[in-house]
Amino acid sequence: MRHHGFTFDELLTVEYGENGTYKRNEFEKDTQIFCLTTMLKEERLKAGLTQQQLAERIGTKKTYISRLENGKSDVQLNTLFRIFEGLGRRVSLTIL
Repeated sequence: MRHHGFTFDELLTVEYGENGTYKRNEFEKDTQIFCLTTMLKEERLKAGLTQQQLAERIGTKKTYISRLENGKSDVQLNTLFRIFEGLGRRVSLTIL
């Protein structure tokens, strides 16, 4: 299949279906989770903290931080705020 000339959205539609379909919604959800967990890990590393140190700062376990960073655990909003606060960062939400 020739991809030259396709927009990114068109390629997503070919691979995952139209916007609003189950497969496309799952892909977009997984993508958002990947972005969030990548950002979490990057911010932790910028702060010079190990997973253990971050866990101690926010009162949780290292295994939980590891599972979050690997996208293996869901995170509650208040926990997300606590994690980024522990990293000296703030979270801002935008609803589209």
